[in-house]
Amino acid sequence: MNLDFSKFDGLLPAVVQDATSGRVLMVGFMNDEAWRKTRETGFVTFYSRSRNKLWMKGESSGHRLVVKEIFTDCDVDTLVIKVDALGPGVCHEGYESCFFRKLEGNDWVVTDKQMYDPNAVYGGKQ
Repeated sequence: MNLDFSKFDGLLPAVVQDATSGRVLMVGFMNDEAWRKTRETGFVTFYSRSRNKLWMKGESSGHRLVVKEIFTDCDVDTLVIKVDALGPGVCHEGYESCFFRKLEGNDWVVTDKQMYDPNAVYGGKQ
């Protein structure tokens, strides 16, 4: 069975989930090359739409994502990747998860504690 890269301009959404807690950490996109690199290296690699290039999560921060399990949906056009996250968080804003805001009424409220200083990790290049 092959993944279907034809529906989203050659990209697949990839939901990254903590293998232990089940928490969704982030969502990225993969093209066929990022998919192959992820499988070859055992570390999650994405295709950056804004930078128009491949990037291995953690290449600048060191907060890599070690692949534990990979699932696809019934249409074989979306992935769920269960990982062990190396580092205190995956969010470029310093949180464990990119999903650190919760809608309460009409307001988005930060529900998590910042786990690291993003300026110290990324040098202000977020």
